Amino acid sequence: MSDNVKMINFMGGRRIAMFISIAVMLASVAVLAVKGLNFGLDFTGGTLIEVIYEESVPLEQVREELSAAGYESAIVVNFGSDTDVLVRMPQGMSPTLGEEVLAVLQAGTEAEVELRRIEFVGPQVGEELREQGGLAVLLALVVVLIYVAMRFQIKFSVGAVAALGHDVLITLGVFAVVGWDFDLTVLAAILAVIGYSLNDSIVVADRIRENLRKLRKHDAVEVVNISLTETLDRTLVTSGTTLLVLLALAFVGGEMIHSFALALLIGIGVGTYSSIYIVASLLVTMNISQDDLIVVEKEGAQIDDLP
Repeated sequence: MSDNVKMINFMGGRRIAMFISIAVMLASVAVLAVKGLNFGLDFTGGTLIEVIYEESVPLEQVREELSAAGYESAIVVNFGSDTDVLVRMPQGMSPTLGEEVLAVLQAGTEAEVELRRIEFVGPQVGEELREQGGLAVLLALVVVLIYVAMRFQIKFSVGAVAALGHDVLITLGVFAVVGWDFDLTVLAAILAVIGYSLNDSIVVADRIRENLRKLRKHDAVEVVNISLTETLDRTLVTSGTTLLVLLALAFVGGEMIHSFALALLIGIGVGTYSSIYIVASLLVTMNISQDDLIVVEKEGAQIDDLP
C-alpha cells in the first residue's frame, strides 16, 4: 500500500459489527419462523390471466373493477406495455375464471379487451418449486464452500460461505418483516446476490492472501486492515454503480421486476458490508497467518508449478 494512503482500522470495530450481524440474523430467523415469507402464486398455486386492452387503462381502475366483482385478492400489474395487463388470482377459483374476468373487464370499458393467455399453477407444483428453490440456494452455498477451499484455503471458504448465508438470511428476513411477495423473480435475485457477494468476498480474500505472503512483519489484523483499505475504492465504485442501476429498476422498471430489484438492493447492500466485516472478521477470529498459506513443495517440482 502506498505511504500516502492512510490505513483504515476496519478490524477495530469488528466485535461490534459481529454482534450487530448476529443480532440481525437471529431476528431474521425469528421472523421467518413466526411470520414466514409471503409466498407468491409461483409457490402457493393460482391462476395467471393476461389481457390486452385496445388502449391504455389505469391499473387502479382494473383493481376496482375486479374488487367490485368479488376478486379482492387479485394482483394487477402491467406486462411490457400500458395496454398489456397481467392479473394473478389465488387458487380455488372456477374453471371458467378467464372468461369471467374478461367479462368483468370488458364491462368496465368501451375499448376492446382480448384474453391473451391463462395459466394455472397447482398447489403441488408450487410446493415443488419451494423445495427446489431451497435446494438451489443450499447447493450454491456448498459449491462456493468447495470452490473457495480449493482456490484459497479452508478458512477463506468458511468466511465466504458465512458471508453468503448472512446476506441471504437478512434479505429473507426483510421480506418477511415487510410482507413483500416472494416469488420466482425474488428467488432469482437471491441466487444473484450469492454470486455478487461471492465476487466481493473473493476480491477481498485474494488481496488478504497476497498481503499475508508479502507483509510478513505485520500481524493478521494489520494485514487485513491494509487489504481492506486497498480494495475499498473498488468495492465502493462497483457496489455504488450497481445500486444506482437497481434503484432505477426499482422505481421506474415497473411492478413486474419491482420485487426482484428490491431483493437485489437489500442483498448487495448487505453483501458489501459482509465482504468487509464477515469475511475479514472471521479470518482474524480464526487466526489466519502466513503459516496457513505455506505450500509443501513436492520433490522435483519446479518453482513455476507452485501456486
